[in-house]
Amino acid sequence: MLSRVRVWLNRTYAENVFFMDQLRRNPSDRAVEIHATHGDADSPVLAAADTADLEPEGLSPAAYVEFALDQCARRGIDVFVPRLHQSAIVAHRAEFEAVGTALLAPPPEAVAVFHDKVIAYEAVQAIGAPVPPWWRVRTADELVAAVEELEAGGYKACFKPASGAGGVGFRVITRTPFSLMHLNGFPGPYVPLDLVVEALKEADESVDWLVMPRLEQPEVSVDCLTGPDNRVRLAVGRTKNGRRRGFTLHEQWLEPARRIAEGFGLHYLSNIQFRMFGDTPVLMDVNTRPAGGLHQLSLCGVNAPWAAVQLALGEDPGEMEPPFLGQDYTVVSGPRPLRAVSIPHQRAEETGPLLPAVPAPTAEPVEQVTTEAGTPATARA
Repeated sequence: MLSRVRVWLNRTYAENVFFMDQLRRNPSDRAVEIHATHGDADSPVLAAADTADLEPEGLSPAAYVEFALDQCARRGIDVFVPRLHQSAIVAHRAEFEAVGTALLAPPPEAVAVFHDKVIAYEAVQAIGAPVPPWWRVRTADELVAAVEELEAGGYKACFKPASGAGGVGFRVITRTPFSLMHLNGFPGPYVPLDLVVEALKEADESVDWLVMPRLEQPEVSVDCLTGPDNRVRLAVGRTKNGRRRGFTLHEQWLEPARRIAEGFGLHYLSNIQFRMFGDTPVLMDVNTRPAGGLHQLSLCGVNAPWAAVQLALGEDPGEMEPPFLGQDYTVVSGPRPLRAVSIPHQRAEETGPLLPAVPAPTAEPVEQVTTEAGTPATARA
């Protein structure tokens, strides 16, 4: 009988409760126990885990590595899926291996390339993958020059931090003066150029922004599973066009994604995002971690989290193709239980104090998947 697998997710997205569900309901029928840590005691990820700890606040990256090594040793972690301080953690892969833990993350060289979007675009362009035009700006004058050049070509300009995750800091430049129009309805990403310039001139700190044309839909996120041999085992595109979402295996998206994943050694799970620049798909971003929406591949009959854990354990799942492409769907919010105490109870066999049983939980909205027709579809393989 195969032994249970202990997997740890550190300070991760709420959507990864579905990642955890898929690990437990794996097609190998392998027993999986999940440890989670987070800085927010009310994270639904903590409530969904078998064991959980609050993470200390204010740790330097080096100190966090020590915390992580201690967690792995004390908790008997077989596979660690790091998000917070990923770059510092992967630099100590040998030390984690020494305590019996495999890191489900790329090597440090790959993480470093994609930490800075300018370095990433330059590197990706060098291997022949398509990228949009971009400008790195740190001053108001550089911003105005970049915006004017884009507008002269007929494009809307946008900017985002040169280093960052997700849509944090993304804004679209507009020449429309600030007015009540900007205050009606829900807040949007549009900011008047004159206000941005004024803020830059008055700021006491410098910025490091990437200015580029606003890319058009569809947005296609290609989830890749790549082995330590730099060979992609799985690549599936998730399409997004307004509310409608779906899947694609079209090579205009998958070919450049494979080239990037294999060319830079994006081992295990990565997410490579494209949008349209005119008639050409171009790179938008590369995530050296599992995407929050990875669980949606379950609608194609694929359990990517489990395949990645197998790969990390040396149990190569081989080349994978989705048995079918799921129908179009949309994403809605739904309740997820939280425990009434700050940390979920620990399993009896774990060391440390056992927290008491708790009354009926409250709920935290977490993204769930439904088909476009409205029929619920579980986010599990």
